Amino acid sequence: MQHDISYQIEIGDVHAHTFSVTLTVPRPRAQQVVSLPTWIPGSYLLREFARQLSRLTAQQGGVDVRVDQLDKATWQLDCTDDAPLLLRYRVHAFDNSVRNAFLDAQRGFFNNTSLCLRVHGAEQQPHRLSLAGLPEGWQVATAMPGADAGWVAANYDELVDHPFELGRFWQGEFTAAGVRHRIVVSGALPVFDGPRLLADAARICTAQIAFWGGVVPFDRFERYTFFLNAVDDGYGGLEHRASTALIAARRDLPRVGQPEISDGYLRLLGLISHEYFHSWNVKRLKPVEFAALDYTRENYTELLWFFEGFTSYFDELMLLRAGLIDAPRYLKQLAITVSGVLATPGRQVQSVAEASFDAWVKYYRPDENSPNSTISYYGKGALVALALDLRLRASGAHTLDDVMRGLWQRCAGGPVSEADILAVVTELGDATIAQALSAWVHGTDDLPLPALLEAAGVAWRADKPNVAQRLGLRVAESALTGVHVKQVLAGSAAQAAGFCAADEVIGCNDWRLRRLDDAPLSLAAGKSVLRFVVSRDQRLLELVLEWPPKDAVGQAPVLLNLADLVTQPVRDLRQAWLGA
Repeated sequence: MQHDISYQIEIGDVHAHTFSVTLTVPRPRAQQVVSLPTWIPGSYLLREFARQLSRLTAQQGGVDVRVDQLDKATWQLDCTDDAPLLLRYRVHAFDNSVRNAFLDAQRGFFNNTSLCLRVHGAEQQPHRLSLAGLPEGWQVATAMPGADAGWVAANYDELVDHPFELGRFWQGEFTAAGVRHRIVVSGALPVFDGPRLLADAARICTAQIAFWGGVVPFDRFERYTFFLNAVDDGYGGLEHRASTALIAARRDLPRVGQPEISDGYLRLLGLISHEYFHSWNVKRLKPVEFAALDYTRENYTELLWFFEGFTSYFDELMLLRAGLIDAPRYLKQLAITVSGVLATPGRQVQSVAEASFDAWVKYYRPDENSPNSTISYYGKGALVALALDLRLRASGAHTLDDVMRGLWQRCAGGPVSEADILAVVTELGDATIAQALSAWVHGTDDLPLPALLEAAGVAWRADKPNVAQRLGLRVAESALTGVHVKQVLAGSAAQAAGFCAADEVIGCNDWRLRRLDDAPLSLAAGKSVLRFVVSRDQRLLELVLEWPPKDAVGQAPVLLNLADLVTQPVRDLRQAWLGA
């Protein structure tokens, strides 16, 4: 223990949202270098955590040591290698997300990428962490091995893969396939139904462990932990090796006396399923480029379509297999994904492989032109998984389930390359299916989903588009602030008429607008010209367009339903896929 890198995290001033950190390096190098990560694994954007670090000082043998900053997140200490080195600094923590650190009078949360400097050259040594100054009554939750007296990680990679939740929170436990799991919830309303969440999460975890053939990848750790931060409005998650940090709207949590699964609660269950699936597919199976992480810069890979997209395919499919939703509701959720991808012109510009590589500068930095130039590796990646699964099922004996388990065996639960994926698909399917997968991933053509779904007994038809979809706009609407254009889709009637992002749509054909869907109500019988008045940079402009006929709409939403009249082979295929 005397040779371990150790951190003491002190709850400083909760009203100033400040953690105070003391880092002890028992055996420093001469001119020791330390740095703070610029990003957190699982979220592919340089977050520049060092911008919240201040007052860095160092001592050795009770004598002050000069600290030289080498770049935005790296410091060199003018020390020798013959005595322990002590560093002190503060971190401002007011990012109430799953990626950073947060502290106020009610709650604390942190990822160690935000608080723990990396001691260069000592990354493979054990790292210890302790807490000090906890307010009275506050609890601590983490999946890192240890106890309230201190926690220990085998190395720096493990240290930064364990978030901490602090405060007064609700928690409960369940067992799935013999494995202990815990859910920690902060900020829930009094009507929150904790036992319901435990029971539903247990069904998800049991189904996923069974999917992976009983493989439980939580080695070294006592149990798996779900951290759920309930807020007024929010959604997201970040996977870790023995836990996940989630954020969701309070209104989406299950409520006592309401046994049905609302759309909001379904969204939360899908998030739980998604992040738990990452325990295998991202945290163990991972892009070969992530075998050794570089915390100082972007870590590029073209495989997020597989690790995020395929996980997005299985997250809601696991809800179906766990018996939490039925086939019609699953198809309704699948149709939302299909419609979202088809309504994005950028799918014909950027492949999902390119989208994966560009995540660092595009996916996490969306702007008004993003739908026209990019595609989500989550959404389209999920549809690539769907297409591959249906293609494999139609070809004979194997499914995408077999591909996932085959990759686990081929790669020993470790780094995966695209060549590995194609090799397993070839082995379980054939070379033509592998070639099709490569074309789907690296090309921009639409996937052959209508035919594949029809062959699986699922009917595909276009739904009625709303006015924004018909015009090619994405808008924000409010009864108080009116209609504001967020994005204009390429090739749309709105783009041809001259609409721009940030336009405020004030009226149409001499009528005030509060809802864009009311625009065609201003048309007199036999008329088709819409004369919009918009405000742009304080100027009033008139934009004129013809009400687009239905066949001119770029992409109507899609509805998916179980087909009524199907042959027995089709029924059998659907039964095997959906249990329907």
